[in-house]
Amino acid sequence: MKYGILALMVCTPAVFAKDIRVTYAGSMGKVMDQGLGPAFSKADNGEYQGQGQGAYGMARLLASHKIEADVFVSINPGPMQILKDAGLIDDAVPVASTSMVLAYNPKGKYGEQFAEASKKNDGSWLNLLAKKDISFGRTDPYVDPKGQNIVFTLMLAEKYYQQPGIAMKILGSLQNPQQTNQEGGLLTRLESGQVDAAAAYESEIRSAHLPYVALPDEINLSNPAMEKQWYDTVSFTIKDSKGKDQVLHTQPMVFYAAVLKNAPNGVEQGKKFVKFMQSPQGQALFKQYGYAEPKGDALYAR
Repeated sequence: MKYGILALMVCTPAVFAKDIRVTYAGSMGKVMDQGLGPAFSKADNGEYQGQGQGAYGMARLLASHKIEADVFVSINPGPMQILKDAGLIDDAVPVASTSMVLAYNPKGKYGEQFAEASKKNDGSWLNLLAKKDISFGRTDPYVDPKGQNIVFTLMLAEKYYQQPGIAMKILGSLQNPQQTNQEGGLLTRLESGQVDAAAAYESEIRSAHLPYVALPDEINLSNPAMEKQWYDTVSFTIKDSKGKDQVLHTQPMVFYAAVLKNAPNGVEQGKKFVKFMQSPQGQALFKQYGYAEPKGDALYAR
């Protein structure tokens, strides 16, 4: 009888439960915390823990061992390079993709005009953003890829619509404090009417069911075929952590996932979650939350 009880205890599903801890780009909050995370934890009979914020900032925290995660999911290769340089990852695989859009509050200032602009391809959205009385929200290009991508998008829009100088007229400065907000709170500020319009990824806006202005491929950073003719023609400079100039260039709008070597729940558990994201069920969840299919090859693949 004792052996029977022991066997029952050993075979009970709780013994095989596996937790997973995922750190991700802040724009992925809904798909991670409402979609992929719960689905994986249900299938694996474990607990999911998710933490999202600006991808560069999170990558630096992971690299400095101030936080730990089993898996890191980020947009653009840049944040992954920080972990690669720190010796924390071997490779990173593409799991989804997206494009830049301009989200707006339909009840906010110029809401009707933005709605009209969404039906056109004439750059009228650009002129709305340049108005002095509009409240425009974006993330900090020093800590978040999306903050960098909106700068690139506006620089490209300036060329595409032939409006010299309008990008900096809209931005004011790279880290304009009146515009830059922590990524996790930007859409909340948009929905509450604190900002009239916000730089966003199509995936997060579709997840949140908010209206947006779709942008042409020439400026939305989503089409690899546009790289040489358009995307590669713009760049800007920021200061790195040592105060030296760092020239930034556009990068693929692809979400990559990597398993960390110091994964608190084990590397194998991390690999399991990444495979789940790549599985038909995982890809269906990405699509449900407004993401496009992954593009390109793995980073650092041997």
